[in-house]
Amino acid sequence: MFRKVLIANRGEIAVRVMRTLREMGIASVAVYSDADRTSLHVRMADEAEHVGPSPSAESYLRIDRIIDAAKKHGAEAIHPGYGFLSENADFAAACEDAGLVFIGPSANSIRLMGSKTAARRSAIAAGAPVVPGTEHAVTFDEVRDFAGREGYPVLLKAVAGGGGKGMRRVDRESELESALRNAASEAERAFRDPGIYVEKLVEKPRHIEIQLLGDRHGAMVHLGERECSLQRRHQKVIEECPSPLVVLHPEMRHAMGEAAIRAARAAGYYNAGTVEFLVDQDRRFYFLEMNTRLQVEHPVTELVTGLDLVKLQVEIAAGARLPFAQEQIAWRGSAVECRIYAEDPYNDFLPYPGKLTRLTRPMGPGIRLDGCVYDGWTVPMEYDPLLAKLAVWAATREDAIDRMLRALREYDVGGIRTNIGFFRQILQDAEFRAGQLHTGFIDEFFERHDAPNPPPDLTAVAALAAALDTMTRAGTATRTDARSSNAWREAGRRDLLR
Repeated sequence: MFRKVLIANRGEIAVRVMRTLREMGIASVAVYSDADRTSLHVRMADEAEHVGPSPSAESYLRIDRIIDAAKKHGAEAIHPGYGFLSENADFAAACEDAGLVFIGPSANSIRLMGSKTAARRSAIAAGAPVVPGTEHAVTFDEVRDFAGREGYPVLLKAVAGGGGKGMRRVDRESELESALRNAASEAERAFRDPGIYVEKLVEKPRHIEIQLLGDRHGAMVHLGERECSLQRRHQKVIEECPSPLVVLHPEMRHAMGEAAIRAARAAGYYNAGTVEFLVDQDRRFYFLEMNTRLQVEHPVTELVTGLDLVKLQVEIAAGARLPFAQEQIAWRGSAVECRIYAEDPYNDFLPYPGKLTRLTRPMGPGIRLDGCVYDGWTVPMEYDPLLAKLAVWAATREDAIDRMLRALREYDVGGIRTNIGFFRQILQDAEFRAGQLHTGFIDEFFERHDAPNPPPDLTAVAALAAALDTMTRAGTATRTDARSSNAWREAGRRDLLR
């Protein structure tokens, strides 16, 4: 087993990996930019190395500096987390060339599945169902011809990446030229590759993914599905395990799991990975893409299966065999995760960086909080404004939703805006609770619901109540003041429990 591992990432995923390494008795090395000098992952690491200025292109995306930091600190392996270099085949190859173990799949698998068109070809060869589309980057004329055959709407997608970057829906030919130009421009900025391919758009699909694990000895299993249909701008915000749809139709788990394994085997895959599917309203599923890394939403799978995916990743990278077979995997209960962002959901989800003036974390049975913030920390402008992942487990989906609502009511963040109030609304929505989910759910939710009133400043409420209490004890307050004090205290209690 490794003695020391460098985490080539930041924020909550760096903290989450460090916790498992500490349990395994493995020393951790953090890397950080100028903006992250005081970040929690730097404080928690056994050792830390500065790798450059705040822009990620000059720090977290500098392969040479990451490799140099690992060598300097005597790390034997590198865990890439997710984002940044996690799906960069050149980085995986550079680790191998430097004599370091990359905790993930091979560079060849990343390169094959990292290209969305190559991944489609591989999935087709493996017999996995795919949405009608092209297997190469397209020109304007090719997109127009494809749409003419398949019909509108169609979806333009970046060849080299995901996460909604370089993605455009096109409903009619008059929109096509500008959509293709904008998609290519965004793909070039995000992935340094302007290539765009086209797929027939599946209307109101569910987004369901399958978690895979494979060792270097040829064994591979799936750990079931995650429901990831609730998205804003093609980015997931609420995830569940199991999927409400699969609970109603359990045969889907086996069919999708087998299709995912076939696609991964075709790429010579090992370590942790996720195959994503779109599911139409007739329950037909289609291969979407493969993420060759740990997913943001992995906690819900861990809560339901009882497995530590990071530990398994590290063990597989060190040469261990999978410690279980497919028939030994069991799914127990239900888990829900909310991604807590510094953003304003009622203003097009715009990021809201700034200083946290107070922080109250939810606690209690069945609650897990993977976070990276502390009271007084400033959310930087340079990176994704994810503050934490709040996940809960309960025996049933209904109980998990109720537990999540309780946790969200306890969660209080001051000084910035967050999406906590938005999640409270979502989890009380009748259609959400009924499991009627699809990727356009949030857009329709905003059509059904008005924005809530701004949350109260609980600090101000408490301060005023304390001041009135002081006046009462000093004998300077009237009975009316005392009644007002009790009213304010009661208002604060209601706001906290709302």
